[in-house]
Amino acid sequence: MKLIIAYFKPEVFTDVKQALLRADITKMSVTNALGCGAEKGYHESYRGADIEIDMLKKVRLEIAVNDEFLQPAIDAIMEHAQTDWPDHAGDHGDGKIFVVPLEDCIRVRTGLRGKEAIG
Repeated sequence: MKLIIAYFKPEVFTDVKQALLRADITKMSVTNALGCGAEKGYHESYRGADIEIDMLKKVRLEIAVNDEFLQPAIDAIMEHAQTDWPDHAGDHGDGKIFVVPLEDCIRVRTGLRGKEAIG
C-alpha cells in the first residue's frame, strides 16, 4: 500500500481527475494549497506598490492505493499535469508527486484493515 501526494496547477485538475477515473482510481482527497518552488512566483503592481507573489495556487491530491494501482495513478497524473506532455519535459511549476509507504488503512464504517480497506 502506498500514499500518493501530488501537487500541481489547479487548471489541470479536471483532466487529472478524469484520467484517474479512467484508470479505475476513484477514491481521492483534494485540497487547495499554496506553495512555491523553482518557478519562484512573480511581481505585480497594485496601486503603485510592487508586490511579490511567491506563494502560488496549487492543488494537493492524496490517493491511497494498493500496489497494483501505483503506476497507473502516477502515469495518469504525469500525463495531464505536465505541460505539453509528451512533447517536452514540462515547465517549472508543473508540480511534484510523492510516494510514501502506507503502513495501515482502517475503514471507519466497517473496521476493515489493510488492502481491503483501501478498496
